[in-house]
Amino acid sequence: MIGVPADASGPDPVLVQAVRELGAGAVILTGRSEAGVRATRALVDSLDALVTGGPGRAIGLEVAVDQEGGQVQVLQGPGFDAMPTATVQGGWSDARLQRASSRWGAQLRAAGATLNLSPVADVVPAGRANAPIGQFDREFAAAPRPVAAKVTAFVKGSLAAGVGTTVKHFPGLGRASGNTDDTAGVVDDLTRRDDPLLRPFRAGIAAGTPYVMMSTARYTRLAPDSIAAFSPFVIGTMLRADLGFDGLVISDDVGVATSVQDVAVGQRAVRFIAAGGDVVLTVVAAQAAEMVQAIVARARHVERFRDQVDAAAVRVLRHKEEVGLLRCGPS
Repeated sequence: MIGVPADASGPDPVLVQAVRELGAGAVILTGRSEAGVRATRALVDSLDALVTGGPGRAIGLEVAVDQEGGQVQVLQGPGFDAMPTATVQGGWSDARLQRASSRWGAQLRAAGATLNLSPVADVVPAGRANAPIGQFDREFAAAPRPVAAKVTAFVKGSLAAGVGTTVKHFPGLGRASGNTDDTAGVVDDLTRRDDPLLRPFRAGIAAGTPYVMMSTARYTRLAPDSIAAFSPFVIGTMLRADLGFDGLVISDDVGVATSVQDVAVGQRAVRFIAAGGDVVLTVVAAQAAEMVQAIVARARHVERFRDQVDAAAVRVLRHKEEVGLLRCGPS
């Protein structure tokens, strides 16, 4: 999944190469746009034409956007509601939030988006200073039970409108010491394998979310030598086995995030897939070539990794078939 500015007038040459030649299967609309639904739809249609305009290219693009509410609402303008913060949403009834989520999802669908990189399932305990989530009122509540209820409502509403959801940031950023976007070495020293704060993730999975996003913080009680996105234990043992998630595991941004800058660009993709991830997210389209080269080189020489790449690709294709992005006949 590669970045394209939400206010762009169309795909640039780097993006065209990434999609047509390198096989990137998803885009994330980045930045902010106040152009509204119609203009966004025109942009998405121009992106989708990159894969549907030629013979044999029947696999549509997944088009994602961060549409949480408050300070994290990429798409704005005519046709889009001004979404309140998650903290405000958390004060609504479950039924009201589900209705609102369905309305917001319908707006995204009209604009051509297929995936919302939301809701936030992180729990920020009361009284705790928290840069990535609490500072921006991105949490629904300060305890796992009410957060789980709101995550469920948000997921169900969006799915009813035909837009996928991404429960994030597993296994939780509510206790993190810093923001992984702009801080190196972010650590959580408290989260355990059986932590009560995992409840909202369980709820989102039970509600049918097709995606779960991995945190790029390090969790000393879980995988002290690796960030969560590069940890087979966190992805394979906790998310897949303990929580029973069989959908798509996507990374948080590994393009410009400070938390991964000590790892070579190509190796960020390799480590994520080797840990059990499916969709590598970079907001920098120009990084796609280096990532693809690194994945292919590793797959040529390591059979287990090659099998992991194949398994991830199959999961992506099955998801795209389910949501109507695999545009081929019964044969």
